Amino acid sequence: MIRRQIQHLAQQRLDQYPAVALVGPRQCGKTTLAQMMGGLYFDLEQEPERLRVDLEWDSLEQSSELVILDEAQSWPELFPRLRGAIDRHRKRMGRFLLLGSVSPSLMTQVSESLAGRLSLVELTPFLQSELKKRTQRDALWLYGGFPDGGVLQRERFPRWQRDYLALLTQRDLPSWGLPAKPQTTDRLLQMLTAVHGQTWNASQIGQSLGLSYHTINSYMDYLSGAFLIRRLPPYRPNIRKRLVKSPKIYWRDTGLLHAQLNVTDERALLTQPWVGASWEGFVIEQAIGVLNSVGRPFEAFYFRTSDQYELDLVLELDNELWAIEVKLTASPGPKDMERLDKAADMIGATRRFLVSKTKRTSGDPDRASCNLPWLLERLTR
Repeated sequence: MIRRQIQHLAQQRLDQYPAVALVGPRQCGKTTLAQMMGGLYFDLEQEPERLRVDLEWDSLEQSSELVILDEAQSWPELFPRLRGAIDRHRKRMGRFLLLGSVSPSLMTQVSESLAGRLSLVELTPFLQSELKKRTQRDALWLYGGFPDGGVLQRERFPRWQRDYLALLTQRDLPSWGLPAKPQTTDRLLQMLTAVHGQTWNASQIGQSLGLSYHTINSYMDYLSGAFLIRRLPPYRPNIRKRLVKSPKIYWRDTGLLHAQLNVTDERALLTQPWVGASWEGFVIEQAIGVLNSVGRPFEAFYFRTSDQYELDLVLELDNELWAIEVKLTASPGPKDMERLDKAADMIGATRRFLVSKTKRTSGDPDRASCNLPWLLERLTR
């Protein structure tokens, strides 16, 4: 059993709040993690389980055991009950653990009923730092981090990813409110593989699908809320330069991206014209995932000027700015660091890191040319 880095944070939050919501994409390991923590478990996607909760609610409300409510978003009627149970005993901590496969941005019941009453914790697919075997860490970029998606059993890739996306488009996303037909969602997802790592142009995508700018953006809300796509906003410092204003689009799991593009081995991956964007997205997700797993408050952005000075990731962290540039190379050069420094100077970044596949880290704790494991360790200090 692979121990998830976020388990300590989830337990800590349960000691501080009456309820905790553990959210993340389907099949990323939420149920396994919750069952490791122990308690009374209910799968609310199953009608008999909802009936049990309904009939046993009074005793569950008084229970001294943790009550685990899986796929909580599938039973909206639950949230007013939770609010009442929490309000009647506000000083009792660690009572309910809600598991959800959609972001609270798509769950108005949570924001309306449980605001201020629960803590939100996001679980990602596997982080590189959670995998102890080097072969697994090396495979993570190609296969992605879903426990059943190939990183632990390679023969499952890419069939598992294709089945996963089919289930999302045909069943889950419509049940969560996405009004698009599954065929339209499939086409949209295929188009999003072509713009991974690029600035978002909703009008262009909408024109290809015969849909309006506003409709496409509303569909993207659902894909973001299902933890499929990240929209990374631009950082806008007060400088006298024209800045790119649109977000950048990334597939959050590179295994899903690679499966959609029929890339099934590392040799084929390294020949693709978009391989650098794939590596960039992988590094960004790992960095953000590590910060989420240890509960460090942060904001994430990218930075780009009209004359192409760019930072792939800008982090507002502990009242400091971190400037991070990602390069797919084993031998970054002095010019790469110089360009990073120039862009970092534009925003006043105090910490700056050039992340590549180098085996040797050079620099100091505030400015370094490093590899991904070194950066992830640095982010958790």
